[in-house]
Amino acid sequence: MPHRRVTAGRISAIIGAIVAISVLAGVLVGLMLIPFAGSLGVLTRDLVRDFESLPEELNTPPLPERSVILASDGSVLATIYYQNRIEVPLDSIAPIMRQATISVEDSRFLEHNGVDFRGIVRAAASNASSGEISEGASTLTMQYIKNVLVNQATSAEELDAARGNSSTRKIKEVRLALALEKRFTKGEILARYLNIAYFGSGAYGIEAASRRYFSKPAADLTLAEAATLAGIVQRPTAYDPIRNPEFSTERRNVVLGRMASSGYISQADSERAQRIPMQSLLNPTRVTNGCTSSYAPFFCDYVLQSIRENEVFGDTPEAREAFLRRGGYTITSTLDPTVQKSVTEIVESKIPIDDDSRKAAAISMVQPGTGQIIAMTQNRKWGTSGTGKTTYNYNAPQSMGGTIGMQAGSTFKIFTLAAALE
Repeated sequence: MPHRRVTAGRISAIIGAIVAISVLAGVLVGLMLIPFAGSLGVLTRDLVRDFESLPEELNTPPLPERSVILASDGSVLATIYYQNRIEVPLDSIAPIMRQATISVEDSRFLEHNGVDFRGIVRAAASNASSGEISEGASTLTMQYIKNVLVNQATSAEELDAARGNSSTRKIKEVRLALALEKRFTKGEILARYLNIAYFGSGAYGIEAASRRYFSKPAADLTLAEAATLAGIVQRPTAYDPIRNPEFSTERRNVVLGRMASSGYISQADSERAQRIPMQSLLNPTRVTNGCTSSYAPFFCDYVLQSIRENEVFGDTPEAREAFLRRGGYTITSTLDPTVQKSVTEIVESKIPIDDDSRKAAAISMVQPGTGQIIAMTQNRKWGTSGTGKTTYNYNAPQSMGGTIGMQAGSTFKIFTLAAALE
């Protein structure tokens, strides 16, 4: 169904409606104490003026995505990120996932202009009758805007402003939502929302969430899986199916009911999916951040240090690391997993990790002619605490994560003797 566009001439009516509805809902309780009706009109005019002074353009920089370090054969050495996210286009998200999200988060998403005034009236009536804020009226467009502003916050004050329930924040979201709907299609807004939303258990965006809970891409989600994920967003911790399968099941079934009511699925399909036990649905995969769980942690750290020391990637070591952790890059290294495994076994067989001698052994294998590192290991486990653990790379100089070095001692005697014989 085509949706009507809100013109500039309707702005005053829009703001007036928002103020009036806010009074009904209890959002602006203070207005109830104003003794003169004219004061409401003054406030409305002030809000209209403030509304028109707000920026219309929402800055939408690229989302932080996880980067992956690969061995030469394509196997994953490590995943590095600030937020575990893999951004995907709309056509890489199963249609059933899109329908589940619209059904439970914004059933009139395809009809409104970014602001659902019918939904606002409905929420106001519900909240007024219950005496508390029991129902919201934020559209998917407005929720996307809130997530963008939260992501962009650089201080505690900005974060509070983006997350708070103030009328100022709501008015700002309305302004931006109306403009955003003119800038992007409904499909683009939905894709952006699904890519930015937090789905609990460290998963940001629908693709990372699908892989986290079900070990599959978002394009392959089933009805029950899609309903589970769509239900998480409202309360990511409470509805996390791994931590709270019972609550997650209840929420999933609510989503399935909404999907049937919206006509996306039949009642029979809804009931069939509701009977699937959550534990049998889950197939979780955990993505560890950093080099700790890598099968070549010291080489992995060497790669990170190489980026931190390279001015090509930024002005400071911190900026270069942020470049990697936010950029969504795939780095293919020269490490050969087969050689790495063999070298590690050799080192640990000669001087075990828990050896009482406390002796250290390290090996780097460099390919002649190319200088490519194909293996790097030492008889220590990677870590900051515990016996036999260290983050110092004995193969590398101090600037690349190594130590200050060790004295050669009697090792040099043979070179001195050789020089004397000459």
